[in-house]
Amino acid sequence: MALYNHILDAFRLLEPRSVIDILLIAAVIYGALLPLRHTAAMSVLRGIGLLVIAVFIVAQALNLLVLNWLISRSITGLIIALPIIFQPEIRRTLERVGRTGFRAWASPPSYYEGMITLVTDTALRLAAQRYGALLVLERETGLRDYTETGVRLDARVSTALLEGLFFPNSPLHDGAAILREDRVLAAGCTLPLSERPVPRHSGTRHRAALGVAEQTDAVAIVVSEETGTVSVATQGRIITDLDETGLRVLLASLLGAEGAESGGEGRKRAQPRASTRRADRWGR
Repeated sequence: MALYNHILDAFRLLEPRSVIDILLIAAVIYGALLPLRHTAAMSVLRGIGLLVIAVFIVAQALNLLVLNWLISRSITGLIIALPIIFQPEIRRTLERVGRTGFRAWASPPSYYEGMITLVTDTALRLAAQRYGALLVLERETGLRDYTETGVRLDARVSTALLEGLFFPNSPLHDGAAILREDRVLAAGCTLPLSERPVPRHSGTRHRAALGVAEQTDAVAIVVSEETGTVSVATQGRIITDLDETGLRVLLASLLGAEGAESGGEGRKRAQPRASTRRADRWGR
């Protein structure tokens, strides 16, 4: 009954300025929860919220003094613990905000257009031969932590070099090749595996590509050695079954090169033709 009276008193004191205040707070909370969609962190947060609400309702309904005292003293500790529990998600969100502010004023580098052509042609050649591959294109977020897990090359990128790296049974073909500008920084690199569900017939390479795309702004291109398909992971999501046109237009839109303005439409037009093109090229 006391809780009900408190709620009524709060509504009586409500005024237009208070409504604006509540809406702003709601918008901040929504923005903070948005990056947690479809992640394990959201399940953890949902579980904590349901547990706290259930305990609070039971304590109020049964007037349990000790439990009420414990809840009131635990709120501060819980608020402090949340940033520690969700530190990776908070860091990822702040990185995205910083990258967005920078890109708003920066023009795309001139070498991206050549890189798009080279990476597209290489990915298709690897797919045609059913060579599994994982290429990671570095953008604003540095990938030094990942390059140190592999073999440092610092070599000028070329189709021949990438085909050699991912040739079956070569020493470095199981890891990722990390590219910065027009150079291959390292190969055989280990990437974090995503906990999100991946499409059917996807393997460890796809999970690794999605993992690095969740934690950085990198663009990861995956070639499946089982199906001969090409996929792209970026911004915590993966786009599968891309043909030559779809891959080229998607990379142009992500890297800000010419033709990016038609990236969404080009991808939609290209994807339905992907299976037909692959059937002609690799079906035999």
